[in-house]
Amino acid sequence: MVKALLFDLDGTLADTDPLHLLAWREALRPYGLEVDLGFYRKRISGRLNPEIVQDLLSLEGEEARRLIEAKEARFRDLAKDLKPTPGLLELLDLIQKKGLRWGVVTNAPKENARHVLGALGLDSPLLVLAEEVGRGKPDPLPYQVALKRLGVAPEEALAFEDSPSGVKSAVGAGLPTYALLTGHPQEAPLAAGARGVLRDFWEALPLL
Repeated sequence: MVKALLFDLDGTLADTDPLHLLAWREALRPYGLEVDLGFYRKRISGRLNPEIVQDLLSLEGEEARRLIEAKEARFRDLAKDLKPTPGLLELLDLIQKKGLRWGVVTNAPKENARHVLGALGLDSPLLVLAEEVGRGKPDPLPYQVALKRLGVAPEEALAFEDSPSGVKSAVGAGLPTYALLTGHPQEAPLAAGARGVLRDFWEALPLL
């Protein structure tokens, strides 16, 4: 029996990837890097910011912090009129009617997470941030922490992700995981262990 649902944030609750792509393109261009969709999916999507700038630019410390803060400020400036993924509000309404629990598990920085949730008009009862638990996706720790806080077993919950990194994290924590096809072709999340793929949350309603 499903007792709880856990959601990734970016690319899952809303299709924010095009905005992140634009913000990263602007942030990395001065360093001579051109970010197209393929580059974004392969080298950026689903990863923690410090890992991204270390991998791409070998940056650490203050310079890395300034670059990351500038990129995220630009993203928040772009992300003012977000729309929830189709079917999400109906799914959350069904969750409430059934008395289920839900939460958000994300690699996003706290300020971004609160901004996106606010822009969508959502008040998540549980918010697990990778930066606060010590390890980010694809490590399973963020989802393990979420399950512990909710007091449910992995088989009693469902996870919804969009990136292969996120799928690996949820599957690694033992969660049946479904992938939204907002940011990656279906082969990538399925190869990462997703149980199935969804075009939107309308397709998730029968799971409950």
